Amino acid sequence: MSIHKIPNTMLVVITFMVLFVNGVFINAQTIDTKQYSLTIAENQKAVLFLFPCFPCDKENTKAEAHFLKYTSQNGISTVLLNYNQKLFLTKKDKKKLTKQLNTIIKKHGLPEKALFIGGFSGGGNVTTLLANHLIKTNNTTQPKGIFIVDAPVDLEELYRTAKNDIQQNADQDAVDEGRFLVQLFNEKLGNPDQNSVDYQKYSPYLIQGNSVTNIQFLKTIKVRLYTEPDLKWQSEKKKRTYLDLNAYKLEKMHEALIGLGSTKAEFIKTENLGYRANGSRHPHSWNIVEPESLIQWILE
Repeated sequence: MSIHKIPNTMLVVITFMVLFVNGVFINAQTIDTKQYSLTIAENQKAVLFLFPCFPCDKENTKAEAHFLKYTSQNGISTVLLNYNQKLFLTKKDKKKLTKQLNTIIKKHGLPEKALFIGGFSGGGNVTTLLANHLIKTNNTTQPKGIFIVDAPVDLEELYRTAKNDIQQNADQDAVDEGRFLVQLFNEKLGNPDQNSVDYQKYSPYLIQGNSVTNIQFLKTIKVRLYTEPDLKWQSEKKKRTYLDLNAYKLEKMHEALIGLGSTKAEFIKTENLGYRANGSRHPHSWNIVEPESLIQWILE
């Protein structure tokens, strides 16, 4: 799928906020465009770029990622991107995203030496592939760390899980998503049993063959892999086992990073943190990320 083109006459809204948080007044400037929402902290110590899930946008990230309430007051500027509908990136995509990132940082005077990137679900795939590309190509701005939240990093396994969800027919949302994914992959990459080369080329990581091409340069930076494998919920709602979950793929990716020599990769399993903004229970959620721990990780 392609990115929606933004007209040159796009609307830019700039506002200044004074937040009262924990008894302290915090000044923050916000700049809102169709491509991104930027909040500039008063005393910048770091900048965090965030990618939404596959069908989501910056407004969804703003509503769902509760840790954003604490970023500005801790000197962390945030860029919420509208870049979505991606599970993998082509060379052209990587070049375009790199240019956009560099432009935003330079235009708004963001702290390029303290860059962090995060993404939820499909946005986690984008985060992984972009960060690996930035380091590999010696981009002017280098990420200090990335975190991905319950991302489907193994596209071969995602294809097979989608087919299994269709066959199980336990949950209509899972069936609908499964049909969508199978059709998408058949159109873009083909069946992995018949075209494993493209899956190796585009997946952040593949368990089969321990394909590490797209994560090998991440061994030098901080990496956090968040997941909440609520087996009871998954079994009752979706008839899934641990091997069907993103958690299993992320655990294997973590092992691969350690095998590459990483000393800064963390695999974080949470419990009972996954709730959507509307209060509904769902382990596949931005909110499995604990705010205090994340803020400390960025600033240390």
